[in-house]
Amino acid sequence: MTTAAPRAEGRIRTYARLAKLDIFDYYLSLPLVLSLLPLGLLTDPRILVLLGLFLLGEVVLMASLVAFDDLTGYRDGSDAINYGPDAPARRKLRKPLVAGTLTPEQVRRFAWAAFATGALLWAAAVGLAPEPPLWALALTALMLVLYPQYSYGLKLSYIGLQECYLAAIGWVLVLAPYGLAGGELSGLVLVQAALFGLGPLLFGVYSNTNDVRGDRAVGRITVATMTSAAGNRRFVLALTLAEMALIVGAPLLGLVPWWFAFALAPTLILRGWQFTLGFRHGDILRARRMGIHVHRITTVLLIVVNLVVRQS
Repeated sequence: MTTAAPRAEGRIRTYARLAKLDIFDYYLSLPLVLSLLPLGLLTDPRILVLLGLFLLGEVVLMASLVAFDDLTGYRDGSDAINYGPDAPARRKLRKPLVAGTLTPEQVRRFAWAAFATGALLWAAAVGLAPEPPLWALALTALMLVLYPQYSYGLKLSYIGLQECYLAAIGWVLVLAPYGLAGGELSGLVLVQAALFGLGPLLFGVYSNTNDVRGDRAVGRITVATMTSAAGNRRFVLALTLAEMALIVGAPLLGLVPWWFAFALAPTLILRGWQFTLGFRHGDILRARRMGIHVHRITTVLLIVVNLVVRQS
């Protein structure tokens, strides 16, 4: 079977594909943080600039991460398998190295330039923080160090830490800017940060399920590659039930308002359907896409919850 050559496109669009700018799910952390912070802090222009710089840093650092990921996936051959001619549901142009629209050296230079730019933006954000708590500084520094380590450097996603990494990014991208801006930790903040981190994880594990053949071929350690199909299904079910338990249990523990679970009922329903779609109907990629939408819907619901709490 032959495949058509990738169509020509502008260099800016090619780099935008490399940076995966259309997948903005982690960047929703900023609207969530804005809804969690007290209104008094949001009237301070310095805080708004701080949050803007942190968001720009997020975007650029994530571009660095996915560029390094593409570089590693191209070099070890896993992307050629997962985005090859026998995987027509995956858009090859999303992988410029596989599509032949960028060279490895171009991608490497882009990744390091993006990392350096993101580090400068986060340093500027920290410099504007009025009285940053130590935990917020530590989270920011730790995440900055770990950004290139996902599939480059230490290759954390290759040695069994991918699932933890996907969730940890979401947790840090809520808690770090919230703390730098002067927010105080509470049950509501911690629960929402946990839910935000679980969102990307609960579409990442569906990607892993789909990519198991390519990942196994290069020795990438994920739950999907290290267990049977049934074991992986149980793992994804456990994550799904854990998120549901957090939503239902948090009000019972007094961490969030009593009506929290009712407000997030759409998330509970959609997560159940996502699992059914992926593992009972066997449509893993569609379930993955659904997981992206569920994360976005959940974030909007959390913001609405915060706005109601703020008015009460």
